Amino acid sequence: MRYILLLMIIVPAAEIGVLLLSGSTIGLWPTLAIILLTGILGAYLAKKQGLETIRKIQDQLRYGQMPGDAILDGACILIGGTLLLTPGFITDALGFILFLPPARKVLKNILYIGLKKWMNKGTITIIR
Repeated sequence: MRYILLLMIIVPAAEIGVLLLSGSTIGLWPTLAIILLTGILGAYLAKKQGLETIRKIQDQLRYGQMPGDAILDGACILIGGTLLLTPGFITDALGFILFLPPARKVLKNILYIGLKKWMNKGTITIIR
């Protein structure tokens, strides 16, 4: 929880610094254009990859398989899309990284390990 609070302070401060640097380097209008372009591109990528993931989940369910990996893919795509819609270059870079399958694989492993620890501690209960 304390890491989230720290991120909520550090990330916006870093974003403001990068935006100010960008504005003074390339100008206000190019900076705004880049921010708008990455937001639009992020929405497009999130929709495209999100729909592919939903289809993959439906196919796996249709064949009686548990879609755990595809659900984690969907979570990574959701986080990446949200980061791309957030104004700023740092969050955009992180968002684009999450749309790359190798980076998603790393994050999925981290999520899997975290979920497994929560279940072993008893902080998450799965009801069938």
